[in-house]
Amino acid sequence: MLRIAVPNKGTLSTPAAQMLRDAGYRQRTDTKDLVCRDEDNDVEFFYLRPRDIATYVGSGDLDLGITGRDLLVDSGVPAREVLDLGFGGATFRWAAPPGALSSADGIGGMRIATAYPGVVERYLAEHDLKADVVRLDGAVENAVRLGVADLIADVVETGTTLRQAGLVTVGAPLLRSSAILIGREDGTAAEAKPAQLIRRLQGVLVARSYVMLAYDVRADLLESATALTPGIESPTVSPLHREGWVAVQAMVRRADVHRIMDELYALGARAILVTAIANCRL
Repeated sequence: MLRIAVPNKGTLSTPAAQMLRDAGYRQRTDTKDLVCRDEDNDVEFFYLRPRDIATYVGSGDLDLGITGRDLLVDSGVPAREVLDLGFGGATFRWAAPPGALSSADGIGGMRIATAYPGVVERYLAEHDLKADVVRLDGAVENAVRLGVADLIADVVETGTTLRQAGLVTVGAPLLRSSAILIGREDGTAAEAKPAQLIRRLQGVLVARSYVMLAYDVRADLLESATALTPGIESPTVSPLHREGWVAVQAMVRRADVHRIMDELYALGARAILVTAIANCRL
């Protein structure tokens, strides 16, 4: 039976469980449950603290897990990223008092406060920099004001909290994180059961990014219309009972669908319909 770790709480918990449901897997109905067995799919889900998931997968006690890229990097365990799940985005930035630092190249020798020392230490190693990393469990924005550090490394969303603490971001992000599926370093995720789960999750990702667009258009305008809707491989074209007209179906990106509908209508297409895709296999 495949054993998979799922976040038990926090911002990743609910979307992770929903994505697994969308992929056809049973999930717990009570948030107090620690384990959920899906006998039909031969999978067992374990609900764990997001920070612990990489440790369980890296040790080989669990086969796969859903956690944040930041938490995987911070853990330093022998686990690898298998699939970006497209939610739970977070950006890690450097922040310091205005004028204290012109770029991240100048952090060498400084004291850096962070709740993610593994993330910072990897960056320092990759860029051949040396600095003192001060680990804090939270509220790192106050570290500079209280004299604990010279700058911080933390998740930045709007920057409001940083400004209140008298800090500004410096340089490019040191990490862009999101929810990811992780597997063992030895490549277990290539086996049959994990491969099926990965295909299902990829199907959910595609379904969330694309819609099915159907429309009718004159045959002499088909080439121009299908240039707007080339589909994943090619559009489906069928003759209509109305002479000189065809029906077209194609997958298009959800983000582009309204623009494409407007352009198709201006071209002369009619009966333009959009249908959501629940899941797919490509």
